[in-house]
Amino acid sequence: MDTLASNIAVVGSGYWGKNLVRNFNTLEALHTICDTNKTTLTRFEEQYPGINTATAYSQILTNPEIQGVAIATPAETHATLATEALLAGKDVYIEKPLCLSEKEGAELNALAKRQNCVLMVGHLLWYHPVVLKLKELVDAGELGRIQYIYSNRLNLGKLRREENVLWSFAPHDISVILGLTGEMPESIRAQGGNYLHRQIADTTMTLMNFSSGIKAHIFVSWLHPFKEQKLVVVGEKQMAVFDDVAPWDDKLLLYPHSIKWSDNIPVANKAEAVKVTVKQDEPLKAECAHFLDCIKNRSKPRTDGEEGLRVLKVLNRCQESLENEQKVQVTSHSNQADFFCHESAVVDSGVDIGSNSKIWHFSHILSGSKIGCSCNIGQNVVVGPNVTIGDRCKIQNNVSVYEGVSIGDEVFCGPSMVFTNVMNPRAAISRKDEYCDTVVRRGVTFGANCTIVGGIEIAEYAFIGAGAVVVKSVPAFALMVGNPARQIGWMSKYGKKMDLPLTGHADFTCPFTGEKYTLRDDCVTVVPE
Repeated sequence: MDTLASNIAVVGSGYWGKNLVRNFNTLEALHTICDTNKTTLTRFEEQYPGINTATAYSQILTNPEIQGVAIATPAETHATLATEALLAGKDVYIEKPLCLSEKEGAELNALAKRQNCVLMVGHLLWYHPVVLKLKELVDAGELGRIQYIYSNRLNLGKLRREENVLWSFAPHDISVILGLTGEMPESIRAQGGNYLHRQIADTTMTLMNFSSGIKAHIFVSWLHPFKEQKLVVVGEKQMAVFDDVAPWDDKLLLYPHSIKWSDNIPVANKAEAVKVTVKQDEPLKAECAHFLDCIKNRSKPRTDGEEGLRVLKVLNRCQESLENEQKVQVTSHSNQADFFCHESAVVDSGVDIGSNSKIWHFSHILSGSKIGCSCNIGQNVVVGPNVTIGDRCKIQNNVSVYEGVSIGDEVFCGPSMVFTNVMNPRAAISRKDEYCDTVVRRGVTFGANCTIVGGIEIAEYAFIGAGAVVVKSVPAFALMVGNPARQIGWMSKYGKKMDLPLTGHADFTCPFTGEKYTLRDDCVTVVPE
């Protein structure tokens, strides 16, 4: 494993933090434990000989050996601690929730993007092999059209005073339901009961309505006689039950029940449950390993900051409904009045679009996608799901930006250019778990009708000629043409072909901007002023 990627500091080593300490240590990635309680640190020093400890957070931020910070402190501290870590250039894992304020959540995502840092939220169930298998079954259509989902998370304790049961128990269930449906709810109605403290809900029931017609409810309680963690997904073809309290072999069951109609009366036909075989693994260990992998490969986490922000938005609407005792609408995007969307375009729920952006005729922005400020999305463009496009980008007509593609600021995508995200597609075979990540850095230009094969990186200000087929990663400022694409030169930020050889040592000054460039070791960089 990469040395820096394996250097993790766990900040906060209490009820949940100690589990992160254990797993990062098992993965040989634990560098430092940070906690204000010196007695706690002394116990950890005895338990994990040779591990560094710190009582001051500043010691973590200033230590160049530490690449990743795992934050397991009270939720009200998440925004401040994560901001400081990102500003210090650290990759950040935050135990749920991301933070408490949606504004702070959006700022954390923007900061992570600017700093080119990993931001991951600890929504543990997305690292549970059974949930991943359930998602696979849903996406493959094995359950048919989803009609209803319900989740129970019940136990006697752990009782809290810093947050209610909704914020303590429900984030995991909200995360899974949003992931299974692929959309944000249209409306939410939550109610609860306060029994141990007048201001803190001990039980809550949340009802969610989705624009697709799916309905869901989440029941959470820490005043329950026994432990129950059960998720039920009702589809047209089959029903799935995930029971996390059951023995491993019984955790995921499929019920191929059916409804038959006789004399215009529905009749239930019950069938025996079918066990689904899933390889056993510890979810938290898998989650920690995923964070390390994202650091090493600079890849997007399965539960990144954007996913964390969507869950946070739903939590806040739940809390609003709980307090006001009425149904609330969930805004599809937080700034509807700040961008233009043509009446023929479709913007799904769960989409964020920056101010002054324009979405033109017949374009479709799918759920989970984020488009920055001052972007121009042309006609018949498809974006998403779960795609990020930076600020001031221009996506011309007939371009599809599919899942797996990440586009930086000020990128130009010419008409009908193509991104692929599967290496060997077959119509009859679902390969959603094989999507390739394609990263497009700042200032890149794609000429009309060019094709970008998935799984590569196009570095800053590269220039891809019209009709080129790019099959491997492209260095910064490179000018690429042909099929397969080959490099024929270098382009400045301004878009001027530079008088530089492909290799060797040379310098160039852009006649339009005066900006100086240097070629060294087959790479072009800007000379600092």
